[in-house]
Amino acid sequence: MTTLLLVRHGETDWNADGRLQGQTDRPLSEFGRRQARQLAEELAGEELDAIYASDLARARETAQIVAERLGLPVALDPDLREKDWGNWEGLTAVERDRVEFVGESTAAHQERTLRALRRIAEQHPDGGRILVVTHGGSMRRAQTAAMGMALPVVENCGRWLCVYERGGFRALD
Repeated sequence: MTTLLLVRHGETDWNADGRLQGQTDRPLSEFGRRQARQLAEELAGEELDAIYASDLARARETAQIVAERLGLPVALDPDLREKDWGNWEGLTAVERDRVEFVGESTAAHQERTLRALRRIAEQHPDGGRILVVTHGGSMRRAQTAAMGMALPVVENCGRWLCVYERGGFRALD
């Protein structure tokens, strides 16, 4: 059994503006960096065996801030990226209402995300506790696999805990 602590990256300017980011590579805002430093302090007492992150700047930087505090390296995995929202990236909800979506399907995003999480968990089969810094949509795909439904999107630097055992995911939160 491997425990996966999934964390959503810190805030970006597009999060603050209500713009869909997807795979557009936006950096953390200064507020997002403060969120990541706070997360690092909160996790300082936890026993973690490894840190993985999406290779997009907002997740990578969040993970690096935590990793510096914990003294662990960060392994990047592009399969942890957010859904590719295609022509909706950069748009607000009002703007998206006027445009037909062309991009990655939710099923393809889920398959990619779960492939990454399985690969990570299987690299730590001896009861490891792994931090995975990813994206809101990617966390929702894991929740669907573990619980049959997704929870509302967690806030920036929010967490969700699950385990991987016997080839499947189970929620702990």
